[in-house]
Amino acid sequence: MARQVLSNSAATDVMTLYRAEDLQTYAAALLTGGGFAPVHAEQTARVLVWANARGADSHGVLRIPRYVEMVEQGKINPVATPEVKSSNGAVSILEADGAPGASSMLGAMDEAVDIAGRLGIGWCSARNITHAGAIGYYTMQAARRGYVGIVMTASGPLMAYHGARVSGVSTNPVSIAVPAAGNPLLLDMSTSNVALGKIMAAKDAGTMVPEGWGIDKDGAASTDPQKIVTLTPLGGPKGSGLSLMIEILASVLVSNPVISEALSGRSATMNGLALALNIQAFTNADVFARQIAELVASIRGLPAASGTEAVLMPGERGFAMADQRTRDGIPIAKGTLKRLSELAQRLGVSEPTPLQAAYETRPAAP
Repeated sequence: MARQVLSNSAATDVMTLYRAEDLQTYAAALLTGGGFAPVHAEQTARVLVWANARGADSHGVLRIPRYVEMVEQGKINPVATPEVKSSNGAVSILEADGAPGASSMLGAMDEAVDIAGRLGIGWCSARNITHAGAIGYYTMQAARRGYVGIVMTASGPLMAYHGARVSGVSTNPVSIAVPAAGNPLLLDMSTSNVALGKIMAAKDAGTMVPEGWGIDKDGAASTDPQKIVTLTPLGGPKGSGLSLMIEILASVLVSNPVISEALSGRSATMNGLALALNIQAFTNADVFARQIAELVASIRGLPAASGTEAVLMPGERGFAMADQRTRDGIPIAKGTLKRLSELAQRLGVSEPTPLQAAYETRPAAP
């Protein structure tokens, strides 16, 4: 197999390839061994490996040791059952009670789609969730069923508010998925320049990161992932302002604030919201599909910039990578494997057999 190339790295990395199904089985076993109820373990494993397959390794299986640690610290309730506690027209409130974020947000999106099927639009706020991983997974659940899906999540301070030199808001992500011919259009973005998981991935890979990703304890820019303690907002005031508004929509609106509590030294959790739009409540579904196809064709037809092979749609690169990695294997960094292996030995979980043993990847040429 040809050597793969990783960008944004300052040194070689060592990777090992695994079948997607083997990696998912391994992930579920580790989570179950760490206390997750089997249904939560399976759902969480699917979300994590989905992210790895799409190249979003920052939201993949490298998260598992931290999830298990959070169970041991009482920060995740691994057996809680998320429940819809109240409904008022097109709005529902789901109480997660600290359940694993994947199960909580899947439940929230199911509720939002159900409401939208009846009322045209459905909003489900999820209170007291835990880390939900790559939120594009949840908007995809709506898009695959013919709905527009929107998801946002809000967590504690991780990112500098524009003008501050310490964490004041979070990297609160937003995802929108729109049904289209073939794969949906899928936007999944953090409000920071990069997600925290990319710093974690760089630590596992033993590589430096590009300038602009984060700052150290003194507020100075750093490219050393070991020294970065605060992420920087996407577009300066734009990213931090969007993060603040997501905190209001996901947290303050359901009387469960995160940022103000955390900055005051009090305990804070996480929240999320799932929105589903029934296209037929707005327009004829066939007309919508045709106009989306025309829009996509128009954008694809734009002249490509110098050095760009093609003009891509939101999520297109991830879908292509998922096809390739599902076929050829998912690469996992040496540092991630080491942490997973240590956890597996502690929990008595068997490690999967790799498709290909360790091999080196190198940064792309500048």
